[in-house]
Amino acid sequence: MQLYNGLDITTNKIPAPERKGVPHFLFGNFDSIEADVAPSQFRSVAGSTIADIASRGSLPLLVGGSNSFIHALLVEAFDSKQDVFAESGSVSHVLRYECCFLWVDMSWSVLSEYLCKRVDEMLDSGMFEELAQFYDPTKAGVMVGLRKAIGVPEFDAYFRRYPPWESPENGVVPKEGSDPVRREAYEEAVREIKDNTCRLARRQIGKLLRLKEAGWDLARLDATATFHAMMKKNKRQPSDSESAAGAELEWREIWEKQVMEPSVKINPVRANCQRWGRLVSGPPLSAKVNRSLMRTEAEGLS
Repeated sequence: MQLYNGLDITTNKIPAPERKGVPHFLFGNFDSIEADVAPSQFRSVAGSTIADIASRGSLPLLVGGSNSFIHALLVEAFDSKQDVFAESGSVSHVLRYECCFLWVDMSWSVLSEYLCKRVDEMLDSGMFEELAQFYDPTKAGVMVGLRKAIGVPEFDAYFRRYPPWESPENGVVPKEGSDPVRREAYEEAVREIKDNTCRLARRQIGKLLRLKEAGWDLARLDATATFHAMMKKNKRQPSDSESAAGAELEWREIWEKQVMEPSVKINPVRANCQRWGRLVSGPPLSAKVNRSLMRTEAEGLS
């Protein structure tokens, strides 16, 4: 969804200040939101981006995203007519690039809690208001392109009952203590968003396991303790500044020890660290589990 131009909060695009000066590629690259981006299109556009980065002597980093798109991009022979992740599908292990795969994983209990927390953070950042502006009653139920983004269909049902243009109140989050019926409709949409986000995560994990079973050398890095500590930090009272600072340091230290250091020991990673003479150390940007294709001028594709 981050390939499409628009709905930056809903699709969880990393804001420019949080990219730390690292060039990212293919965010909002497709202006047409009324048609799906096919895996074959992604293969072509992302492949050209990789070639461009490599031609400058930089290292492309492919981060997150749809595993169907990742498979389409990386395999040597791609058949656009075949769904390799269907029950009868066949996943190829022959790749057209030399790759090193790092799978940052965590226990399901921690991941599901984190995903639900992330939805709350996105709503706090203006996701509801963004979707109120995006709502088009003539397109309700149309599931193509950007309209497939989780949050669009769930809140379409809400906006059909409470059109944003009928009242200023309908375009902002209903506060607790406001109209109970409208508040319940809002909370129902939020529950559906969280449920569908967790279902999507389960499907993506299943696809990762299919890739691994097919022979993709996915190095699993367990970030359970990191994200558990991070969420515990965020639950602390704002007034407890000294304790919060200690918690911030704790989860960053856990990330360094349990995720960063093991990843550097993987041979292809070590080789590239030596090649570039440096390694960007630290936690993931804003500790977000990102679902996009990006590229860094490290260069990386994220």
